[in-house]
Amino acid sequence: VQLAESGGGSVQAGGSLRLSCAASIYTGSTYCMGWFRQAPGKEREGVAYIDMDGGPSYVDSVKGRFTISKDNARKILYLQMNNLRPEDSGMYYCAADLSPYHDGRHRTCGPDFDDMAYWGTGTAVTISS
Repeated sequence: VQLAESGGGSVQAGGSLRLSCAASIYTGSTYCMGWFRQAPGKEREGVAYIDMDGGPSYVDSVKGRFTISKDNARKILYLQMNNLRPEDSGMYYCAADLSPYHDGRHRTCGPDFDDMAYWGTGTAVTISS
């Protein structure tokens, strides 16, 4: 499985960016996909998730500003980011998992979904104030 992010860049606060993640797998049958970010000196955090049926979920800090979606025919995952803030800066990673199970435990696709199996190499986002 290969995931390749693109679309990062530098914008001013209040601006928008759209990230893309090209997948080598059919996104329509991928149990869970998500976008994660990591700021310098901070832990990686999940920001948006989408399940096999296209149902999205978000962490509170991005609700109403970020939209996750996917184009199954093109095997691309998107993250539309609006009203960006300096605290949104960081390396953004695309991740995917084909199974809801990990160590015998069932996971629901969403902010509590841990240990994604596959990861991209990231795209950098910088928001200036």
